[in-house]
Amino acid sequence: MIRLLRALILQWLVLIVVLAITALLVPGIQVSGGLWGLIVTAAVVGLVNALVGPVLRLLALPITVLTLGLFSLVVNAVLLWLSSLLSGWLHLGGLFTTVLAALVISVLNAIGTRLVLPSRPHRAAGTR
Repeated sequence: MIRLLRALILQWLVLIVVLAITALLVPGIQVSGGLWGLIVTAAVVGLVNALVGPVLRLLALPITVLTLGLFSLVVNAVLLWLSSLLSGWLHLGGLFTTVLAALVISVLNAIGTRLVLPSRPHRAAGTR
């Protein structure tokens, strides 16, 4: 249980840093409210991805398969847009800016998570 809570907090911290970097790199993306705005926005983005993300990804699965995964960028952009509606501190530019921000967040979050969270060793079949 403690390991799960630790991983959740580390993932949240990674997302805070990723959102700050994305706001610096992508013109048109702004997180207002300083550190508090980043903290709350990261929590909102995490909750939207955890609660709405699986349903939206499942509904978009046929189109995602047909586009060889490219449609997942649109799904991530929709989730980011929804997060901006729920968070008063995340301000997005136009459609292209939102899709670019979703791409940057996805890539940086994958890198940050890989660096911060240790990977679990794979178990052989039938062993405990």
